Amino acid sequence: MSIQGSGSPGTEEFYRKKALIGDIARQVDGGEEPVIEIRYWYPAGSIPVEIADFYSVNPVPSLLYRVLAVVPDDTSPDDVAAARTRAASSSDRSEDRIELHTTAEQEVVQVLHRGPFAEEFATLGRLGSFARELGLRRSGAHHEIHLDGFTRDTPQDALRTILRDPVA
Repeated sequence: MSIQGSGSPGTEEFYRKKALIGDIARQVDGGEEPVIEIRYWYPAGSIPVEIADFYSVNPVPSLLYRVLAVVPDDTSPDDVAAARTRAASSSDRSEDRIELHTTAEQEVVQVLHRGPFAEEFATLGRLGSFARELGLRRSGAHHEIHLDGFTRDTPQDALRTILRDPVA
């Protein structure tokens, strides 16, 4: 299940959409705390970027993103609509489009990053070097899997984030 957005991670709108997906996913999945995933990409016409320089070449506010939470395979659009109603989330806006989204299987490189989001640059640098050593290049949206729930006010020292990039 997902919602799309645009702009820098860490904005009020970003956190609102993240909270909304979490609120609805808990209703779909019987109260379980969802793992939130986010895919990021730049709009068509942006300068092509590799793994190591994903956040440093193009203006970060130009990012497009999709906030996702895994739901059971048999979840229907009606199930999502009912869960959205039950969630009665304060983060919900009438213009928000919540949709089921399937991600195609693909080859990836990934690494577990521990700590603040601001330190992901170094981790992405190592991941990019690893991919280059294998003769691979980024071939799709940058993907982050947030193993720990977080809000704007969560201390980031112990956060665990899987940084994943599709490669070819």
